[in-house]
Amino acid sequence: MKRQGGAAHVARTTRTYKGKTYETYLLRQNYREEGKVKHRTLANLSHLPLPIIELIRGALRGEQFVHADEVFEIRRSRPHGHVAAVLGTLRELGLERLLDRRQSRSRALAVAMIVARVLDPKSKLATARSLHPETLHHTLAECLGVEAADTDELYAAMDWLLTRQDKIEQTLVKRHLGERTLVLYDLSSTYFEGRTCPLARIGYSRDGKKNKLQVVFGLLTNAEGCPVGPS
Repeated sequence: MKRQGGAAHVARTTRTYKGKTYETYLLRQNYREEGKVKHRTLANLSHLPLPIIELIRGALRGEQFVHADEVFEIRRSRPHGHVAAVLGTLRELGLERLLDRRQSRSRALAVAMIVARVLDPKSKLATARSLHPETLHHTLAECLGVEAADTDELYAAMDWLLTRQDKIEQTLVKRHLGERTLVLYDLSSTYFEGRTCPLARIGYSRDGKKNKLQVVFGLLTNAEGCPVGPS
């Protein structure tokens, strides 16, 4: 009896039992015996995770594998999950199109400031730093294409947003208010450093800052607390 061994391979077989399909992965080898091609099973791999089975299959095909550390170098890792969650929710609510139906850098900067306010509320200077390629804190700038935005651009975007305030509020009213709808209104104030703000007046300070100008502001919402407009 003369046998000639061949290369091993991974064979996948399926069978259906009582409506359920079962997969089996076998390490098999083809060989010749007296001129006839036969098969033998070397091992049952079914208990292994599928990625491991695929590695074995590739190795038997002659593929070479190297450890990721040998070919990749992590130079910088930026958090992304929280950005994706907030930005995804914002887009699902249609907030971008509410600000402006057309894409623009001003709209992207406004959205960036809204998301940054949710992620990590800070000053405009700190927000600009979080968007700069050398000092960024996350992937927000890349996702919105506003890398290297400075404070001047952020304040300009706020001015752009102010010009659209009436239209945005009208859209929110149509979307969230109807006939005989309960409307909620809340009022607050904060003190102001300086003497040049046209909105500020001398008055009662909730912050206990005497002789400081005060800015009073309010928020209008529907019965569910969804903001409709400021005041």
